Amino acid sequence: MDEKQQKRRKYLSEIAKQLSWLTQLGLSLITPVLLCILGCVFLCNRFDVGEWIFIPGFILGLGASFMTGYKFFLSESAKSKKDKDKRKAGFNRHT
Repeated sequence: MDEKQQKRRKYLSEIAKQLSWLTQLGLSLITPVLLCILGCVFLCNRFDVGEWIFIPGFILGLGASFMTGYKFFLSESAKSKKDKDKRKAGFNRHT
């Protein structure tokens, strides 16, 4: 394999990695909201609770999504910092 093919393969691998990261983040953010809304539908149908239950259910779902996104951000920040610490100091870069 020549150098050009290796660069292209590495580039495509990076694109696939970023696409999977984006998909995971999207699913992680939408799932709590959907589960809370489905729970509200269940409560309305099974126990004849008023439709006001959708408001706190939606707010709880948004809160859970926010926490999921925040934890995901923290984990990616830690990975980035770890990768940054691994790099060697260059000629003009001593930190």
